[in-house]
Amino acid sequence: MIAKLSGRLDSLGADHAVIDVSGVGYLVFCPARTLGRLGALGTAVTVLVDTHVREDAITLYGFADAAERSWFRLLITVQGVGARVALALLGVLGPDDLVRAIAAQDRAALVRADGVGPKLATRILSELKDKAGGLALGPAAVAGPAGGGAPLPAAATPEAAAIGDAVSALVNLGYGRSEAFAAALAAVRDLGTGTDLSGLIRHSLQALGRREAEKT
Repeated sequence: MIAKLSGRLDSLGADHAVIDVSGVGYLVFCPARTLGRLGALGTAVTVLVDTHVREDAITLYGFADAAERSWFRLLITVQGVGARVALALLGVLGPDDLVRAIAAQDRAALVRADGVGPKLATRILSELKDKAGGLALGPAAVAGPAGGGAPLPAAATPEAAAIGDAVSALVNLGYGRSEAFAAALAAVRDLGTGTDLSGLIRHSLQALGRREAEKT
C-alpha cells in the first residue's frame, strides 16, 4: 500500500500529476489546491497518498498534507460522494474551510464544488456535523482574524445561541454564512462570555471590515 511519494514532478494535468520516483512515473489524482502547490515541472515534490485497490485498477490520490487526506477519507464515507466529488470539494475548500462550513452548516460553500448540488451538500453537512471536529479543530475552529485555537461552544450554551443570532444578523447584511460564523466565534473568544448580542455583532463587523480591507 502506497502512503507517500517523493520524487520529481514529471507532468501536470487538469486533475492529476505524474511523479517520477527513481525512473518510475506514478499517476496521482489530486485536488486542484494540491496541484497548485506542487511547483514547476522537474522540482522535487512529496505528496501523501490514499491508495484505492479494485480488481481492475489501482488508483492513487495525492494530498499536500495529512489534513487534506483525512478529509478525503471522511468525505467519501458520505453516500453520493465518490473520489471525484471529494477531490472537487478539496479543490475549492481547504481543511480549515471545511471545518467552518460544516460547523456553520453553510450549504452555499459546498455547492461551489463541481458535482455538489444542494441535496448532496445538505447530506454532507448532516452526516459530517458530528464527525468533523475529530479531524481538525485547530485554528479553523475559531477561524478568526487572529487565529488561535479554542473549542466550539456546545450547542445548548448561551454562547452558541448568541453566535447563532449574530450569524443570522450578519448573513442578513450580506456576508457569507461561513465567514459570519468565523467572525462571530472569534468575537466570543476575544470578548469573553456574557457579551450582549449588539456587542458581538459590532465586534464581528469590525473584524470582517478589517479582513475586507486587507484584501484590497
